[in-house]
Amino acid sequence: MASSPYSCVLWDVDGTIADASVGILRRLNVALTHFGHPAPTREELVHWIGPPMFQSFQAQAGMTPEQSAEAVTFYRTLGKADGYTTDVATYPGVTEIIRDLHAAGVPQATASSKPEIQVDAIVDFFELRPYFVTTVGATPDESTLASKTDIVAEALRRLAERGADASRPVLIGDRHHDVEGGNANGVPVIFVEWGFSDTHEGDDAAFRAASAAELRALLLN
Repeated sequence: MASSPYSCVLWDVDGTIADASVGILRRLNVALTHFGHPAPTREELVHWIGPPMFQSFQAQAGMTPEQSAEAVTFYRTLGKADGYTTDVATYPGVTEIIRDLHAAGVPQATASSKPEIQVDAIVDFFELRPYFVTTVGATPDESTLASKTDIVAEALRRLAERGADASRPVLIGDRHHDVEGGNANGVPVIFVEWGFSDTHEGDDAAFRAASAAELRALLLN
């Protein structure tokens, strides 16, 4: 039976497990136009996916915190109307790794900056619920649990609370926020290159994986 060098695995969602970019771009177009801002191009979308939307509306659209909070509420309303899983697909080979880690007895959790209700919808839609001990995402308004540092800490806390061994964790993600959040918690990061990042964002990661096969080799032996 396969084994892993890690006692538990934390997963980012957007750009790591799932590609939700089509729906995100559509909702951003509607939201930004609604608030009188130009819609992002597909090329600019990389700057939006990964960080909390509350931060992105400020950093990318120049909104004030108050305007950003209103925009996030509007954007989330659009997502709820979509059902959270419209135009979402998983990356090839990733769900198989999740299943195989579970079969090897490795506890897993999500550690996503997406609102937890959306993380749960994606996990359930792709029938991955049995493989996760817990699913962790941001609070709906991104006010009390939003930064990747806090989300990783919460994922480790919930795993330990449920009796999982969190002594040798690893985080898998595709943005510099994942690397920073993992490093802040002493968690090594495997930076996957199929997401929405610039290559340099993984400079401080422990490892890189350009394909699911490379990721599998780092997680299972």
